[in-house]
Amino acid sequence: MNTSMYHVQDETAMLTLGDKLARQCQEAFPDGALMILQGQLGAGKTTLVRGFLQALGHVGTVRSPTYTLVESYMLSRTVHHFDLYRISDADELELTGFHDYLKQNAFCLIEWPECYPDLLSEADIRVMIEYHDDGRDVTIEIKNR
Repeated sequence: MNTSMYHVQDETAMLTLGDKLARQCQEAFPDGALMILQGQLGAGKTTLVRGFLQALGHVGTVRSPTYTLVESYMLSRTVHHFDLYRISDADELELTGFHDYLKQNAFCLIEWPECYPDLLSEADIRVMIEYHDDGRDVTIEIKNR
């Protein structure tokens, strides 16, 4: 496991970190990867995802899929961005066809994975964002393949 820690002071720095992470992931995971993003409301999870998507060629808005469950992006690499905040348990998640997305050769970026504890052990990349006095502390753990 490779662990990196960053201190991010603003939105621009979070976008830059998302860009850097996308470039690392393309190289380390050519067949796609499962990434979980953890942090309180407003911590910057979707902002980091926006930087990730922009690095892969996305132009335009990136909405948090809180109400749609998933937003898919067909870029240089397919990315599925999930928000499981409104999913109450694993059974409800199964009914959505969630695992069909995970079987694709894509990057699956999942906010609020806590409702499905198996994701924590299955994840190739784990991003934890914590509030800090003057910004955010971001810890990124990447499994060695």
